[in-house]
Amino acid sequence: MNIESLVALYPVLARLPAELLQRIVDTLRVQSVPSGVTVFDERQPCSGFPFVLQGAIRVVKLSANGRELPLYRVVAGESCIITSSCLLGHADYNARGVSEGATTLALLPRDLFDEMLAEPAFRDFIFALFSERVAELMQLVEEVAFRKLDQRLAALLLGKGRLVHTTHQQLADELGSVREMVSRLLKGFAEQGLVKLGREQVEVLDPGGLRQVASVT
Repeated sequence: MNIESLVALYPVLARLPAELLQRIVDTLRVQSVPSGVTVFDERQPCSGFPFVLQGAIRVVKLSANGRELPLYRVVAGESCIITSSCLLGHADYNARGVSEGATTLALLPRDLFDEMLAEPAFRDFIFALFSERVAELMQLVEEVAFRKLDQRLAALLLGKGRLVHTTHQQLADELGSVREMVSRLLKGFAEQGLVKLGREQVEVLDPGGLRQVASVT
C-alpha cells in the first residue's frame, strides 16, 4: 500500500500531517475477499476503520426471520458510517456488511482512527458522510413506512433502465421483501402490459404506466 494510491481514493488524507499519514499507510492491513463474503456481522466487535480500495460493501439489516433490508452501499473512496459509529461509541456492529464483487479493504486500527479524528479535516469528512447517510436512511424509512411494495418495485425498475438483468430474489433483497411477493407483483405488472418477464431479466414495456404505479398515493 502506498500513499499516492490511498490519497487518490481518499483525498482528505492529503490534509493530514505527513508523519501521521505515513504511519497510517505503514499500519494498514490490506485484505482481499471474493464476492458474497460477510465482511462484518451483527454483534461482532469492530476492530478498525476500513478503507474500501476496490469493489463495494452492501450494508443490510437482518430481521428475525432472516430477511434483509438494504441500508446502503460503500464503494471505493467512501466510508461506512455504521463502522464509524461503532468505533465512536465503542459498540458492536448492529448490521451486516457483505462484499459485492471482488473487494479489497485496508483496515485502520482503532487507536489511529481516534488520532485521526483529532484532525479537523478528517473529522469533517466523517461527519459529512454521517449527514449524507442519515439523509439516505431517512428516505429509506419513508419508502418502507409510507409507500406500498408495488410502488417501490415500480420505482426500482424505472431506475434500472429498459432491460433489467436481475432475479426476483435480487429485487426482493433490494426492497427488503420476499421473493414470493415480488414475483406476484411482477406477474401482475406483466398482465397489465407494463413489463415482460424473461429468464433473470425484466423488460420495461410501459415506463409511463410504471411511473403511474410508482406515484400513486
